[in-house]
Amino acid sequence: MKPSTEKKIEKKEESKDVEMKEEEDAPKEQTQEDLDKISQNDIKEQLKQIERSISLKEPRLLGRVLRSLNATRKKLNENVLFKVISVYGAPAAKASMLQVFDKKMDTDMEVDQGHQAKKSAKLANIQLLPETDIYLHLLTLVYLLDSKADISKSLDCADQLSEKMKSHNRRTLDPLNAVCYFYFARVYELANRYHEIRTFLHARLRSSTLSQDTDGQAMLLNLLLRNYIHYNLFDQADKLVSKSTFPESATNNDWARYLCYLGVIKAIQLDYSEAHKHLMNAVRKAPQNVAIGFKQHVMRLAIVVQLLLGEIPDRKVFRDKHLRKTLEPYLQLTQAVRTGNLKLFSEVIDQFKEKFQAEKTYTLILRLRHSVIKTAIRMISLSYSKISLQDISSKLCLDNPADAEFIVCKAIRDGVIDATIDHKMKYVQSKENVDVYSTAEPQSAFHERICFSLDIYNQSVKAMHYPPKSYNDGIESLKEQREREQQDIEYAKNLAEDEEDDDFL
Repeated sequence: MKPSTEKKIEKKEESKDVEMKEEEDAPKEQTQEDLDKISQNDIKEQLKQIERSISLKEPRLLGRVLRSLNATRKKLNENVLFKVISVYGAPAAKASMLQVFDKKMDTDMEVDQGHQAKKSAKLANIQLLPETDIYLHLLTLVYLLDSKADISKSLDCADQLSEKMKSHNRRTLDPLNAVCYFYFARVYELANRYHEIRTFLHARLRSSTLSQDTDGQAMLLNLLLRNYIHYNLFDQADKLVSKSTFPESATNNDWARYLCYLGVIKAIQLDYSEAHKHLMNAVRKAPQNVAIGFKQHVMRLAIVVQLLLGEIPDRKVFRDKHLRKTLEPYLQLTQAVRTGNLKLFSEVIDQFKEKFQAEKTYTLILRLRHSVIKTAIRMISLSYSKISLQDISSKLCLDNPADAEFIVCKAIRDGVIDATIDHKMKYVQSKENVDVYSTAEPQSAFHERICFSLDIYNQSVKAMHYPPKSYNDGIESLKEQREREQQDIEYAKNLAEDEEDDDFL
């Protein structure tokens, strides 16, 4: 055999060996059983963290577990929950939690009963903790919500969870109870029985306030405000806000929800400036990279409120990639308000009426009709020095000139336009535009800015912290310092003279 052919054969064998090694080194695809085991180990570690949090009295460990709840709920399924509950669940509550699964799972539990009992004996310390029991019950409720199971099962699970929370009075349970309140209320909201838990929420809020549970207090206030707003009980919601104090130490997420509800309440009560301030603060408090749905809801409300204030939102708001699609009807609405086109405004409302009603902005949008009419009248007054009421009625798409006459009268009274109406000849005469700089308006605007700057300066001075009066007790005054320096100089001169006398002797 020729040496060239031998080299070719060796190269082929080497290439085959390399391919075999690559196939061996390549990671195997994880099966569902492997993923379930990983999820079980994750939950086991979370239970250990909860146990450490209680034993070491470190609430941050429990907070870390609760923050990972969103990642954990994505990995939950029947197999994972069944095995975790059967091994780590409390014996008294194990049967009630396992009832939510299919009947086929009962045979598996009977087969593995001996093996699970041994593991349960080793983990007796974990089972005796109410925190671990409630956390496992919470995972079960979250799984039922995500799997869209029968709502009756979710209601039973939620009721059992509420009874467990009532039966334990431990301060270590406060952060966990706050999360449980949210999912408990969510189940009743999906079942259209949200009004039934209002008394329960008020009772728990009273208990949380007395025990200084800031997590539960913030969550329960938000849930009650959501409950009232859901049934359009805005007066009750406003009374609740005025009679309660939202905890300053609440998380940014709770603050964002609270400010959003405040914005809705103020907008319904015609306090648009406060409503816009609360809504924009809610957007700033919300997470930047997640909670897209919350931002969309708040921005829809903020745009409508800003239009009711007589301002036009910035165009870059509508160009955001996460907001572009949902804000498209509101962009058309903004264009109609900006141009004063009443016909386009009516078309937008008719086209997106169902969407506005589903987003609960329809009531506020109907109030924009007056703003559109004001803008249209202002543009007509600038375009025509003299125009008949019939033409105004046709431009505003009104039924008769009498309505146009009343609308123009109101606009003149409110200072929207500067014009006069000839009721006999049925026309509107616009007055000549007066030079603004020949009036006192620039001076008053400048005066307002000066007052605003001085007010900020005064508030800054008041906010400064000065040292107490006792701070100056040990500090010498300028006169005392000068006297002491003069004495030191004289003392140094006397020393020098004494030294000269000694040298002379």
